[in-house]
Amino acid sequence: MQHLPYPLYTAEETRQLDRIATEQHAIPAATLMTRAGTAALNFILTQWPDAKQLLILCGSGNNAGDGYEIARQALEKQCQVVLVEVGRTDKMSDEATAARQAYLATGAEPIAFDGVLPAADMIVDALFGTGLDRDITGAFAQAIDAINHVENTPVLSLDIPSGIHADTGKALGIAVHATATLSFIGLNIGLFNGDAPNYTGRIVFDALAVPDSVFEAIEATTYRLDLDHQATLKLAPRQRTSHKGHFGHLLVIGGNLGMSGAPRIAAEAATRVGAGLVSIATHPSHSALINLTRPELMSHGVEIIDELTPLLTTANVVTIGPGLGQSQWSQALLNKATESKHPMVVDADALNLLSRQPQQNPHWILTPHPGEAARLLGCSTKTVQENRLDAVRQLHARYGGIIVLKGAGTLIYNGENPIRLSPCGNPGMASGGMGDALAGIIGGLLAQNFSLMDAACIGVTIHGMAADKAAEQDGERGMLAMDLMPHLRHLVNLKF
Repeated sequence: MQHLPYPLYTAEETRQLDRIATEQHAIPAATLMTRAGTAALNFILTQWPDAKQLLILCGSGNNAGDGYEIARQALEKQCQVVLVEVGRTDKMSDEATAARQAYLATGAEPIAFDGVLPAADMIVDALFGTGLDRDITGAFAQAIDAINHVENTPVLSLDIPSGIHADTGKALGIAVHATATLSFIGLNIGLFNGDAPNYTGRIVFDALAVPDSVFEAIEATTYRLDLDHQATLKLAPRQRTSHKGHFGHLLVIGGNLGMSGAPRIAAEAATRVGAGLVSIATHPSHSALINLTRPELMSHGVEIIDELTPLLTTANVVTIGPGLGQSQWSQALLNKATESKHPMVVDADALNLLSRQPQQNPHWILTPHPGEAARLLGCSTKTVQENRLDAVRQLHARYGGIIVLKGAGTLIYNGENPIRLSPCGNPGMASGGMGDALAGIIGGLLAQNFSLMDAACIGVTIHGMAADKAAEQDGERGMLAMDLMPHLRHLVNLKF
């Protein structure tokens, strides 16, 4: 298997890649199908060498053709194979039909799905490919349910787990829970977005020896982020004569009554990624206490809004929202910060306040989670999650700047393709304070003169990577935002 590529494609874009390979590079579709069967079988034999009995479920599309190819080649290698057909074989494409005929020529006999799956050591899901755009019902739904109820048996999905929408990652009624997903030629966006991370298992890839020129002909809609790969994300070593003035001054605004922890987390995260100075503007009731455990932070009580003016004058970047609340005091702070024209990160309650009085600003980064995004767009969270790419585009159209739509497969969008997607992070991040840490990280990078887009992309990437490292160390459950801090420092000091 190959390293996962960075471009991510819609279903239509992957169909275009297939067409270019066959029509412009004279690679017959049947040849690609044979290569896919070979790649899948090699992966199976390598990953599950003790699997003696293969169970392959085939639908009616080209995905089924790959399944027939695996079965034919596995029989040639003296493997035991049971192939179950679901749906009508008379509706297959010419290529899939040819693959089926080649399988039948071995003397094997497929069986029709009758609601029960025979025992096997591993299962291949070749029911649906990337073209599915409707909820699954009938025999196909029963077959997927049967796969999901087989215990202690690995499942390999071809292209994408059957039931997952290739563009949005939405589960279309029911979807296969795969142990691994093997994608061919072009990775689909939906593998990394929406519901898909619950279903894909390990994602692996094979380009099937398609030449690079095929991929150069199609501009991908989305691009997967990776700290090691992105030239714009590399953090250069500092000059020996550097001082704190070279690395900016971030002002974190937030922390209404009872919420002092949120700006404290954001501020420390900013220092850990290298901001030269970090100040906090917060409620006077706790301003003297907020930096007791991190004296490097400068905490200021702000009761009268004009007290914010000198703090804004000395800072060059603002992060606003962590623990801000939605009171008149909160709204006044947001208004004052927006008037400053500083580059700014807008998070948490500042987003909720913004949803009441929408405005555009080319100099801010908005970091909503799906619930906040729904309020910003005046729709439901379900609507946002069903098509996150559409949601991030709508957010940019309404508010401008850079949009960071958080969640599994965080999206970053500046109004131009490709949209960036971060696959980093894990469920351990589902705890209070994680969003505050991200807002501080991005603000700390902005303070160091990274562009808005680079600060957002770097920030999201190292935030997720730090959480992954924390999970490797002590597990996901019980992870706290402050557990990320030592890993943040390590990541921003990596040498490339």
